[in-house]
Amino acid sequence: MQPQQRQTLLRVAREVIEAVVQGQSPPRHELSEPIFAEHCGCFVTIKNRGRLRGCIGTFVAEAPLLRSVEQMAQAATRDPRFPLDPITPEELGQIDIEISVLSPLEKTLEPLSLELGKHGIYIRRGFNTGCFLPQVATETGWSKEEFLSHCCAGKAGLEPDAWKKPDTEVLLFTAEVFNESAPPK
Repeated sequence: MQPQQRQTLLRVAREVIEAVVQGQSPPRHELSEPIFAEHCGCFVTIKNRGRLRGCIGTFVAEAPLLRSVEQMAQAATRDPRFPLDPITPEELGQIDIEISVLSPLEKTLEPLSLELGKHGIYIRRGFNTGCFLPQVATETGWSKEEFLSHCCAGKAGLEPDAWKKPDTEVLLFTAEVFNESAPPK
């Protein structure tokens, strides 16, 4: 993705987030570049001075990238982890928005083959699922085993070593990650 396309998606996400937080209807954008029509999963993350304020995404590409970014930006303002601490209009000047555009999920039979900082993980067993974006490993400094175990226990509601069991699926993906605070590449 070109730097100006990244900047455009970040602008779209910010416009949606600002509208929703201020109690307005989110804008619907019309952009003709082919990349914005591609179907791929994405996550929108909102942080205030490094503190997570919302992160919502989808792995299933049910809509074009542009629509997914709009939908995930709106949903991230109402992240269910922060029901008593929603983003306020006063915070809007302090937030940083990050977008992760995802590759398709690929099942692995060797979870320890993942590369920290490159691969994200999606773990599922039955109705229990959990995921971590690739940047979580970098931000936390976890080992591969810790990355997998924290996802099982903290996100999927499974026992920490569930990733080792044959009835648990571990899927890997990569992400193109960009945010407002980093200069465009």
